[in-house]
Amino acid sequence: MEIEKKYLITHMPEGLEECVKYEIEQGYLNRKPTMRIRKRNDEYIFTYKSVPKDCKQKDILVNEEIEVPLDERSYKNLKKKIDGHLIKKIRYVIPLDGGLKAELDVFRGKLKGLVFVEVEFPDIETAESFTKPEWFGDDVSSDKRYKNGYLSMLNSLKDF
Repeated sequence: MEIEKKYLITHMPEGLEECVKYEIEQGYLNRKPTMRIRKRNDEYIFTYKSVPKDCKQKDILVNEEIEVPLDERSYKNLKKKIDGHLIKKIRYVIPLDGGLKAELDVFRGKLKGLVFVEVEFPDIETAESFTKPEWFGDDVSSDKRYKNGYLSMLNSLKDF
């Protein structure tokens, strides 16, 4: 189960150069349910996501999520079949209080200039009681424009 919230940021946090960093590219084969391929540094992953039928959360994103490793050849073959554009971004993993982690996505390519942060939670209660750090801005968890599947259909941020 994936339980997360998304936020805009008010400013870039300090110390990013000390954080774990991934170069990510991802594409979507399907959006409902989500079938996505991702390259994270030298790792290749196929992800299947769907919203649980009994989920009634509004401002918290809840998904059943299955990840399966891919080899490079399979990834490259599936990459030719994506719908929309390949998303490219740098992800910084930033430790937060309570053992949580913020994943700050800095987009590149067609979406250069877009930045937002996601936090995954172990359960709904933790998500509901989360106090955001001062560098977090508005909660955009329920705004479809910040879903990567939606972003993969944009030609540029002008279409946002």
